[in-house]
Amino acid sequence: MTTALAVRYARYGDPGVLSLDAVEPPVPGAGEVRVAVRAAGVNPYDAKARRGLYASDGAPAEPARVGLEYAGTIDALGPDVTGWSPGDDVFGLASGSAATHIVVPAEGLVAKPARLSFVQAAALPVACETAYRVIRLLDVRAGDILLVHAAAGAVGLVAGQLALARGARVIGTAGPANHEFLASLGVEPVLYGDGLAARVRALAPDGVDAVLDASGRDVLPVSIELAGGPDRVVTIADGSAAQYRVRASWTADLPLPEVFEAVLPLVEQGTVRMPIAATFPLEQVAAAQELSETGHLRGKIVLTVG
Repeated sequence: MTTALAVRYARYGDPGVLSLDAVEPPVPGAGEVRVAVRAAGVNPYDAKARRGLYASDGAPAEPARVGLEYAGTIDALGPDVTGWSPGDDVFGLASGSAATHIVVPAEGLVAKPARLSFVQAAALPVACETAYRVIRLLDVRAGDILLVHAAAGAVGLVAGQLALARGARVIGTAGPANHEFLASLGVEPVLYGDGLAARVRALAPDGVDAVLDASGRDVLPVSIELAGGPDRVVTIADGSAAQYRVRASWTADLPLPEVFEAVLPLVEQGTVRMPIAATFPLEQVAAAQELSETGHLRGKIVLTVG
């Protein structure tokens, strides 16, 4: 391997600041492997970071990398790595995954089943880890009614399907174009926006047992009203959570192999499905992020590599 490429940006701004740059091929250290990336997921975080929403300075101190999740093939092992071999197909979480090659800790790898394509596998880590984490935080159980805001987005889709698999009833907010699809999964769709509380109560007169806000569109007050208080409301998208005494869950805190020990069998059975909204070659990352920023997507956008 003579050249590695990575998507980077040297200043904050619109998708035009992104470039695909030649970088030094990464070398795995102790306990690490190098992965030749075949696909990388696109997430709302990517665009927010690129616009500088998480920054305190006027520009990155050095070119910043893009991407949070990947699927690919191990092509080199660092010292002290056991249980993996070059040629193994894997997927997982990794900062800077929009690249041709990345180095990741071996302990976080998940083996890619042969029946999943690289694109399908790359669409799973962020959404599945987040949804699994929040469903556990909310302690969703059989017989509960869960309200999911942005139910057709990646996290909302997985959360709804995980809750259904636990025997819960799921009501999901979405635009009209996604109602039929959500209903096909077993989610009861409702239109978001003004009058939401009345629409939800038409389906659940006594309110709901738990709420996941994956939209961040000022839905915490109505969520608290419908859940009878803030205790069983969790947001992954609204920075005003503390104001409403709602729990916010921002970052991955569960080992990915543990998550997929529970979730991957459901994916392979078809109980949990992740639609692919669009794919773009790595060279068209700007177009992919531009589409991501429009919102109202069904499932995930994925970059393909090579």
